[in-house]
Amino acid sequence: MIFLETDRLCLRNVAPKDAAVMYDYRNNPACARFQRGQTKDLTGIEKMVADHQADVLTTEHNCLIAVADKKTDALIGEIIVMPNDDCFSLGYTFHYAHHRQGFAFEALSALIDILHSGYPDWEFISFTDKDNMPSMNLLKKLGYTDMGYIEKLDSQMFGKWIK
Repeated sequence: MIFLETDRLCLRNVAPKDAAVMYDYRNNPACARFQRGQTKDLTGIEKMVADHQADVLTTEHNCLIAVADKKTDALIGEIIVMPNDDCFSLGYTFHYAHHRQGFAFEALSALIDILHSGYPDWEFISFTDKDNMPSMNLLKKLGYTDMGYIEKLDSQMFGKWIK
């Protein structure tokens, strides 16, 4: 299922063909150094993809979204949407070969716009490693506010439309 398309990207369900690419970037130091709790072994990734390939974007449960090149359908990254108590928590990882090309901004901007238009009273949060400056700069560019360091989570918290 395609959730939405942008000029260059297609946000769709994850598919078995995505597992090898996810394995590559999840285990590359450029991506892995800032990730915690992500499945990194190929068997685990294949199971995760199988478990999420029919996800629907809803407020009832998490949704794993593949971000793919619109022309080739090659996986560029992934976004997890985690709804809870009138708040969307968004997490993302993009392939190291596609960093600094505006793909994350393009995908997240479009997704945030759709979610916010459907749920205008919901808040948005994202957490990032306190040393992940590219992610913090991306969140600020997306209109998030730095809400400070959460020691218990060992993460920098960013919020948008937080009351």
